Amino acid sequence: MSSLAQRFGIECPLVQAPMAGATTPELVAAVSQAGGLGSLGAGYAEPQAILDQAARIRALTDRPFALNLFVLPDDFVPDMAAVARARECLDALMEREGLAVRTSLPARWAPRFSEQFAALCEARPAVASFAFDLLTPVQVQELQRRDIYVVGTATTAAEARAWADRGADAVCVQGAEAGGHRGGFLHADEAPLIGLFALIPQAVAAAAACGREVPVIAAGGIMDGAGMLAAEVLGAAASQLGTAFLACPESSAAEAWKRDLLAAEDRRVATIRSFSGRAARGLRNRYVEAMEGMVDRLPAYPVLNALTAPLRRAAAAAGRADLVSEWCGQAAARVRPQPAAELVARLMHEYRLARRTLAH
Repeated sequence: MSSLAQRFGIECPLVQAPMAGATTPELVAAVSQAGGLGSLGAGYAEPQAILDQAARIRALTDRPFALNLFVLPDDFVPDMAAVARARECLDALMEREGLAVRTSLPARWAPRFSEQFAALCEARPAVASFAFDLLTPVQVQELQRRDIYVVGTATTAAEARAWADRGADAVCVQGAEAGGHRGGFLHADEAPLIGLFALIPQAVAAAAACGREVPVIAAGGIMDGAGMLAAEVLGAAASQLGTAFLACPESSAAEAWKRDLLAAEDRRVATIRSFSGRAARGLRNRYVEAMEGMVDRLPAYPVLNALTAPLRRAAAAAGRADLVSEWCGQAAARVRPQPAAELVARLMHEYRLARRTLAH
């Protein structure tokens, strides 16, 4: 058993990915209660919502769980010309698709990270994970002073080393196959992506160069217990699975999105920037194709993410998954719709069976 699994008393080296907008307290609690580590994606949540959802998780389980945030500036000064172009394009698209909603300028482009961070400290989850940038040394120390285990997201060996040097307790390496937003920070969206199984040993070596043990968690395209063991053989202490849990009834992903995953063709899973202004992996659908020629003229994250929010909500309500950000990893079609606790038990069984097979 890895040091990470031992610390949190989890039966299997399994972390459920913190998918902001798709994870619920019920999903997180079910995974933790079943023996994995459940994670709540709170990147879009206001501070009070973070506290409320953490309380809800604790009402459902006494097991450890994680909270995840996006490391962003507190304030943004967007290019208003780009905002105007995006609004015009989005409003025209919604009109063509028969959706009555239109864009508007929000009071704020995203929650203030400093306020989210303060709420996370108050909530005191066992684990706090972060993406999009590094924490400051003071922030890392503040979390560790509260006995909160710090996990940083990396998409390259250099980013893994940066988090290790910053004092993170573990690094989650996100391979090219991973669904949802890219969590990196040292490289542009256009930079080549590194496959998970090539990245793991490089990240393990880079993190170890800081002179202390920094476990590596593997994320990207893992859908079963055999994949978890493969990551472990390459040096990972645990595997983080997200897409595998999207089709669970506890997930808040739109029903049409869940249905589309079952029929997802591997060649239609791509890196997309037109929904949020930041590279993310998901299905190429009608929206993505309609916005293709506009991508380079759209505002960056989180501005575009805020502008497309009304469209995504209206499309989900209308059952129009073809207009929703259908984030998923490269192996999306291998989802197995079943309650989260049953899926954890299945993954554990597959993992143990693979270990026994490998031993022989």
